[in-house]
Amino acid sequence: MAAYRADDDYDYLFKVVLIGDSGVGKSNLLSRFTRNEFSLESKSTIGVEFATRSVRVDDKVIKAQIWDTAGQERYRAITSAYYRGAVGALLVYDTTRHVTFENVGRWLKELRDHSDSNIVIMLVGNKSDLRHLRAVTTEDAKAFAEKENTYFMETSALESLNVENAFTEVLTQIYHVVSRKALDIGGDAAALPKGQTINVGSKDDVSAMKKVSCCST
Repeated sequence: MAAYRADDDYDYLFKVVLIGDSGVGKSNLLSRFTRNEFSLESKSTIGVEFATRSVRVDDKVIKAQIWDTAGQERYRAITSAYYRGAVGALLVYDTTRHVTFENVGRWLKELRDHSDSNIVIMLVGNKSDLRHLRAVTTEDAKAFAEKENTYFMETSALESLNVENAFTEVLTQIYHVVSRKALDIGGDAAALPKGQTINVGSKDDVSAMKKVSCCST
């Protein structure tokens, strides 16, 4: 038996979205997790892009389809299609820019308005390597996460600190939600059909986004 699994050989496919203000490091978190790359020269994301990576949770292979969007207001037209089918979200702020933390509440409201009530949310304080520039305390962020019932982690895409942990924790918690749902309907979570896909949106959603992103000004 082959020791590896093909890219399309997975048990679950989960759509996870990255949200937060522009410039907080969403794209670098995505590239660090999916390709182990970091770019100091990263430019603002135009429209939408996504990348995938498979991880193992328990004895299941979970393929994460992680969507990254521009944080700028002018791309708001993509909102509903972007969130559709998402079962997890990383809500990112920059630990060195307090205004990006102040906007977290608005992002959270938008996310909850457009997504399933069971969505797993992780508040992520990125750029934690810039300790001398810190503007948001860990305690303030933890308190917000507890109040809003979200997970919380501080990361550094530059130093690769906690990036793996943040994504893996979200995927693990989504898997637990799915397993509980299966048990709630009287099934055995371990016996869920192989290759079951949790709704991540259709190819039409992707092409619709690309149309929006290519034509926005």
